[in-house]
Amino acid sequence: MNATNPFAEPNYGTPYNTVPFDRIRLEDYESAMTEGMKQEEDAIRNIIAETGEPTFENVILPETDQLLSRATTVFFNLTSANTNDEMDALAQKMTPLLTAHSNRITLNEELFEKIKYVYEHRDGLDSEQKRLTEKVYNGFERNGANLKGKDKEEFARITTELSSLTLDFSQKLLKELNAFKLHVTTLEQLEGLPQRQLEAAQLAAKEEGLEGWLFTLHAPSYIPFITYADNRELRKQMYMARNTLCHKDNEFDNRKNVARIVELRTKKAQLLGYETYAQYALSQRMAQDTQHVYDLLDTLSDACLPTAQKQVKEVEELARKTEGENFVLQPWDFAYYSHKLKVERFDVDEEKLRPYFPLAQVQEGIFSLAHRLYGISFKENSHIPVFHPDVKAYEITDSDGTFLAILYTDFFPRANKQGGAWMTSYQEQYIEKDGTDVRPHVSLTANFTPPTADKPSLLSLDEVETFLHEFGHCLHGIFSKVRYRCLSGTNVRWDFVELPSQIMENFATEPQFLHTFARHFETGEPIPENLIDRIVQSRKFQAAYNCIRQVSFGLLDMGFYTQQEAITEPIEDFEQKMMQSTQLLPHPSGCCMAVQFSHIMSGGYAAGYYSYKWAEVLDADAFAVFRQAGIFDKDTAEKFRECILSKGDTEPPMELYRRFRGKEPQVDALLERTGVTQET
Repeated sequence: MNATNPFAEPNYGTPYNTVPFDRIRLEDYESAMTEGMKQEEDAIRNIIAETGEPTFENVILPETDQLLSRATTVFFNLTSANTNDEMDALAQKMTPLLTAHSNRITLNEELFEKIKYVYEHRDGLDSEQKRLTEKVYNGFERNGANLKGKDKEEFARITTELSSLTLDFSQKLLKELNAFKLHVTTLEQLEGLPQRQLEAAQLAAKEEGLEGWLFTLHAPSYIPFITYADNRELRKQMYMARNTLCHKDNEFDNRKNVARIVELRTKKAQLLGYETYAQYALSQRMAQDTQHVYDLLDTLSDACLPTAQKQVKEVEELARKTEGENFVLQPWDFAYYSHKLKVERFDVDEEKLRPYFPLAQVQEGIFSLAHRLYGISFKENSHIPVFHPDVKAYEITDSDGTFLAILYTDFFPRANKQGGAWMTSYQEQYIEKDGTDVRPHVSLTANFTPPTADKPSLLSLDEVETFLHEFGHCLHGIFSKVRYRCLSGTNVRWDFVELPSQIMENFATEPQFLHTFARHFETGEPIPENLIDRIVQSRKFQAAYNCIRQVSFGLLDMGFYTQQEAITEPIEDFEQKMMQSTQLLPHPSGCCMAVQFSHIMSGGYAAGYYSYKWAEVLDADAFAVFRQAGIFDKDTAEKFRECILSKGDTEPPMELYRRFRGKEPQVDALLERTGVTQET
């Protein structure tokens, strides 16, 4: 590896040792990853060569992945947030090599024997050392370390193929998402769309050298179009384009990828002694088994489905007042008429809320909320390198003035950026052997409504909730205070990780919070009190419908991963069968969720999509403490920080939750928030 490679030295020479994005070239990634794999394998050989008794210090504790971790963390974060064709090609080249390297470590029998020895003699370790030892041992065992002969070879082959398939799934989805553009040249076709959306679409067309208006399938363009456009045929065109992604006979078709990913994950689980992949995945989650997952999904379905059906009927009745008694409500009609019903019932229009939610003020409001709850402060640092002009970097200091973390923000959509919103880390928190507390560098990435030529970014209330959600994940990373990297921050059970994020969403409709920042971007007038009241009143609007929608996704996920054999029927037929019990609207031919369901195919939520609802039970129950004490109560916030946010995976999550709440969570608070009861 060339000495000029920024990854060559662990000290980058940047503020707080942040990633030197401005110095990294494409070729630096490959050479750093190649050298990093070599260094890891040398370190493994040194561990194996140790002739003394295997101990926590000489087997579990040695760092073996510094260079490789630095390079892969930056590279794969950027393939999601700021990629290009050359990076995509390098990802396809390196992913199988990295998987093979990982397999060589986890399937190394001599190394595993030493790990197993320490695991079997862990009683003398302190609680955090014991937790790390158990996590390392389980990680090896769950990655085939106990397999022998042909089974071990088959496991390595499966994991290598899976890594390539999941990458291919994501790349196809992004490319077909970007490939669609709706170009409109007649203003009459766009009646109903707010002026702001017309301006954004006109700017998008101009950037492409076109006259008229250009719409895409990215959320800031797609969601307002499907919600406001009067032209039903164009709404249908947009809906069908979005919901048939990767489900056509072209180079982006993901149907074979879905079938093969599910088949290989099933085989992987069965090699390890589980009947299904769901059993394998859930054995390391709070839910523990499929029965607990189905109990949750069934409870929510039984409670919410009747109300959700009534909510759909109400929308259809409103539509028929306009369209006639024979009108059949289709999926591309639902958001449009739901919006009209919400305006009629509560006089709340998302577009009329936007002027009170300019992104800069929302950000200040959320930063101030964190200061009020936890005493932390944020200061932009323009000397910290960033990977795109949209990105900003902030120093975070604790209430006593000590440095706490770095936060990157990256808010707007780009063609080379995955859709959705997420939090990730460029450096995780841990404590070095000399006692130095290495503080985290976290990133909040989103696809919010961008600014136009004459208006700043104005967020919808949903986008405000998304900001709060991802910021909650960031706080989980920022407040981490543990010794070992793989136990820190968000490295917790998959169905626990959404608690810190979803509890923050509750603030979005709290009047006391809205009063702190929601002001009209032009006049500076605070959001009217009666409008806040209507927002609060509308909170339960179609909550049951939205709950059933999430339950249906959870059922699809569990349907795939409770299979014991390969799926031979068409993916769309299998999907319909799994989601039929919760279907509330007609299913148009050609639409398929699975082929674009990146959460469960390439995003880590396989047999885990239920986690959102599981964590909603936790967050609704936990936020009741804030409501009782006052939503800005510092003592409650400090207890949440101490019991949940700072602990990472150092203790079982239910123990942490009970320590904060004083009892185990109940579903009642979630059902009340949804507007239903279990007797409904």
